[in-house]
Amino acid sequence: MRENRNSIVKNVFHLFYSTALATIMNAAALIVLASFISTDDYGKFSVVLAFAMIMAYLSEAGLNQIVLREGAKKEAPVSEIMASFIKLRMGLTLSAMVIGFLIIHWVYRGDTELIYLSYSLILPLVTGISMQSISTAYFQMLEKMQYSGLIRMVSAVLLISVILIGKWFNINPMIVFFLYGSAYFLAGCFGIFLIARQLEFSIKSPFYKGLRRNWIPFMVTGLLFILLPQIGPIILEQTLSWKEVGYFAVAYRIPQALQQVPFIIAGAFYPVLFRLFEAGDHREHVKKSIAQVKLMGLVGMLAAIPFYHLSEFVITLLFGERWIEAALLLKILSLVMVFQGVSIALGDGLTTKALQSRRMIIQGIAVASGVLFYTLFSRLYGLTGAAAAGVLIELILLIGLVSWHPDRGILLKKAVLPYLAFFFISLLTVGLFLSSYPFLAVSIHLILILSLAGMDREWREKSLEMYHKWKSKSGKEAHDAAS
Repeated sequence: MRENRNSIVKNVFHLFYSTALATIMNAAALIVLASFISTDDYGKFSVVLAFAMIMAYLSEAGLNQIVLREGAKKEAPVSEIMASFIKLRMGLTLSAMVIGFLIIHWVYRGDTELIYLSYSLILPLVTGISMQSISTAYFQMLEKMQYSGLIRMVSAVLLISVILIGKWFNINPMIVFFLYGSAYFLAGCFGIFLIARQLEFSIKSPFYKGLRRNWIPFMVTGLLFILLPQIGPIILEQTLSWKEVGYFAVAYRIPQALQQVPFIIAGAFYPVLFRLFEAGDHREHVKKSIAQVKLMGLVGMLAAIPFYHLSEFVITLLFGERWIEAALLLKILSLVMVFQGVSIALGDGLTTKALQSRRMIIQGIAVASGVLFYTLFSRLYGLTGAAAAGVLIELILLIGLVSWHPDRGILLKKAVLPYLAFFFISLLTVGLFLSSYPFLAVSIHLILILSLAGMDREWREKSLEMYHKWKSKSGKEAHDAAS
């Protein structure tokens, strides 16, 4: 079964089309939701969803990465690993639910409606995400991302379907929130069904002790990572009105949803980087890390450009004139995608080199900075300050990750500095001359960033190599057919 794993290119392809479709449908679901519930209700939804995502992570607690690490070992006992993984996930999910609801009851003890909304959304959503996570981790370990993509698409189709039902029948927000969470639950059941078809294991099997090795750094790092995009609505609810939280949430949802695009590449590189490190191939690990930083950085830049130059058009088109105050926030927050792509790749390099504790400390600093920045900047400068805080947090994270990376010299020289410098110089140049022509600005800027790949010698050589392989394969097939 391990011998049939896909190549990185094939896995990226499977994850790309599935994530692209899922991201579009998830974004459509949020747009439809924003179109028929009030701004205040959307603000409450964003805060509850933030708690749900944190609780969903606590149900995983970094175990997915450990499963990939252990599964990358030669002759790894997949059935035993998965049985132990599932038992741990069940206990963590229950614990996360109990702790999360206790906190919600304490923080919002005077807001009965929000507490009821929390139960209706969180219970099915967290359970569903936990089941989806188990199944996607299994298929990622096998490097068969087509199944992970299928689960993601099923989840997105169910999500947009239930939101449309909510709009058509003008259903009460509490029921809509429950339907939103139920879509994740049904997709989770589908993922478990796919595992059951391919893997035989017993819950009673002995516990695989390798899952405990260095678990704490993985758990804390993952929690800090999930906190970064969620602390915004939670903190801002204390400093701004529900309506303003709704504006911020609408603007932040777009880069947050598009964050899935660089995750496609990370998901394909992750098991390969683990395998190279376990094999002691440091040189190839560095080469793959450089390629990942370049590719994820480029994807983040391409994703950010339309939302930076066309923020007003995008907000008006997707959400309507009543959400226009979110346009400037989207323009600022689009830069988050630029830094995130590079940061995730650098962080994966640390994780796969058994330096997870470094990533944990850096993300801890970023989260602590985030609490301070969101609180201070939102009080001083309102929504604009909150958006600037979101970008500044990502910049701090990037600086920390590259500074503490053992291969920082070659990564800075070959990927981080040239790519980021080119992006921001082109951003300033295009903005200076074409700010009055946003559609032209997008076109020119996209062409400039794509030209960066053409100027990269390593990418040109790789493209030529792939072309010659394809040509050779096509020629062989034609010769065989003629014979």
